[in-house]
Amino acid sequence: MANHKSALKRIRRNEVVRLRNRYQHKTTRNAIKKLRGETDKKAAESLLPTVVSMIDKLAKRNIIHANKAANLKSKLTKHIAAI
Repeated sequence: MANHKSALKRIRRNEVVRLRNRYQHKTTRNAIKKLRGETDKKAAESLLPTVVSMIDKLAKRNIIHANKAANLKSKLTKHIAAI
């Protein structure tokens, strides 16, 4: 166990950040599933910018890798174009 006050604070802070990252990642994954399950092209096109924004935020905060974000955005765009 940590002895320094700053180390104890860092442990608490890491847990808060971990939970926030986990929440944002799960929320984005659910939004992606919702977008993939969408059958109406108009609804899917209106949902795409929101999902792309969520993916970009995850990549910016290093929750997911930048290349993974690019691959996800590409696949989602192709999926919507094929509807």
